[in-house]
Amino acid sequence: MEERLQKILANAGIASRRKCEELILAGKVELNGEVVTTLGVKANPASDVITVNGKPLRVKTERVYLAFHKPKGVITSTSDPEGRKTVIDFIKGVGTRVYPVGRLDYDSEGLLLLTNDGELANRLTHPRHHVAKIYHATVKGVPHGDALEKLKQGVMLEDGMTQPAEVEYHDVDMERNIATISIIIHEGRNRQVRRMFDSIGHPVIKLKRVQFGNITLQGIARGKYRHLTKSELNELQMSVMSKRTP
Repeated sequence: MEERLQKILANAGIASRRKCEELILAGKVELNGEVVTTLGVKANPASDVITVNGKPLRVKTERVYLAFHKPKGVITSTSDPEGRKTVIDFIKGVGTRVYPVGRLDYDSEGLLLLTNDGELANRLTHPRHHVAKIYHATVKGVPHGDALEKLKQGVMLEDGMTQPAEVEYHDVDMERNIATISIIIHEGRNRQVRRMFDSIGHPVIKLKRVQFGNITLQGIARGKYRHLTKSELNELQMSVMSKRTP
């Protein structure tokens, strides 16, 4: 059965569908000996010869879904030209190549999903599905209720207005003049939570993601990972499979 080339690459575990589109546009993909540089080209992975960066594509049928507790000071990437530790350095023995779903910045820690299912990864990160992500943000000072109300309504950042967030106090330390705020967002902009708290005058000291969709960080030690259970995966898939992405 023919499918779009970028979907075949994503399903084979090369990268997310968006990254696969970038590989095609950059001329890194060949179909039956011809370089493909336009999107929308279809192929049959069972009969066509597909190469990426000169290497034959190996179609993987086994899907892997992992929940990983990313430590602070680790790059959310499959490699780093500066030689810093990446999340992939912690993933051993899964038998296939996986890649991160979305990102957690270098200074943040917490729950990160990894998979070789490009279609699901694309849906989980697509804005239209509004997948909830819960963070615990420890900030300087103790934000007043009106400051948190701004986050609830949405704040203007340099890349536009944020969607409304759900926020509440998680912990307050008056002696140290810091507070930990639980915040739920449905977007995935670069360093979004940090920028949101900067906008209300309470810079983030520590940021930890504790939940992504229905998947929680509970029981996963820092630097460790586990496979999603069948019921967890089914619920996660159902939450984003009701709509088609472009």
